[in-house]
Amino acid sequence: MSVKIGNIDLGEFPLLLAPMEDVSDPPFRFVCKQNGVDMMYTEFISSEGLIRDAAKSRAKLDIFEYERPIGIQIFGSEIESMAEATRIATLANPDLIDINYGCPVKNVACRGAGASLLQDIDRMVEMTKAVVNATHLPVTVKTRLGWDDNTKNVYEVAERLQDIGIQALTIHGRTRAQMYKGEADWSLIREIKRNPRIKIPIFGNGDVNSIEKAASWRMEYEVDGIMIGRAAIGYPWIFREIKHFFKTGELLPEPTISERVDVCKTHLDKSISWKGPRVGIFEMRRHYSNYFKGIPDFKEYRMKLVSLENIDHIYGVLKEINERFQTELA
Repeated sequence: MSVKIGNIDLGEFPLLLAPMEDVSDPPFRFVCKQNGVDMMYTEFISSEGLIRDAAKSRAKLDIFEYERPIGIQIFGSEIESMAEATRIATLANPDLIDINYGCPVKNVACRGAGASLLQDIDRMVEMTKAVVNATHLPVTVKTRLGWDDNTKNVYEVAERLQDIGIQALTIHGRTRAQMYKGEADWSLIREIKRNPRIKIPIFGNGDVNSIEKAASWRMEYEVDGIMIGRAAIGYPWIFREIKHFFKTGELLPEPTISERVDVCKTHLDKSISWKGPRVGIFEMRRHYSNYFKGIPDFKEYRMKLVSLENIDHIYGVLKEINERFQTELA
């Protein structure tokens, strides 16, 4: 049976790309889309930034037709600002609006946004209602298990947010106190999925970093789909590999060095065409070591890639990497 959010048909068991600050921009989303991701989100956008018309927040509204279905994710601490930001985001014509109630980082959570709303569910409900009322688009939410081990309240959150009209819920299997440490615990996600009152799709997030884990957690935790974040950085093939395994029960071979170079190059080209050469080259630097993770003696190439400012020189180094490691790793 297909999983649906409003009119958006996501197929039988969708794989979603998590919104990640400074990572899930259009160039990164392009290579993930090429590798079969079913749904993506923008980086999270500050409601205050959107209202103030801050250039950085506005740029994050850029979405492209080939990315669909795509959601714009917003966060904020003021209810009226969130409603206004929703109206602005709706004009960018995404497929849905997603609210971030999960971000644990200090400058978000300690300002009363992101995961901090887990400490005040009444306010979270009020804010969500304001967002739902401010758009004709489906509204979804991403959150965590609770603020800390003593307040794992996501079961109540799921019921109350469904009641006021959200159309899907993604749950990261950690508390805010855990940040990204320790292991994600999906058992509470399964309890929510089993709650007969819950009718909306429930997606699991946190620690899915292998094909085997995706397959066993799909069965064990009974979720409607899986959201993948950090494991896709430098490895967009994870979506293709999981889907292939679900379909055939077989593991695809890992990407060759040529494939790694090609996708890295595509990412670089998209980065330059979206951000301009200077920023595009600079911001791509954080991705090189991820694309070539596990390749022996890569350090000297990485040092070159992160210092070069000329596109042709960077292409030259990528060509060198391809030629050297293709023979060495064959």
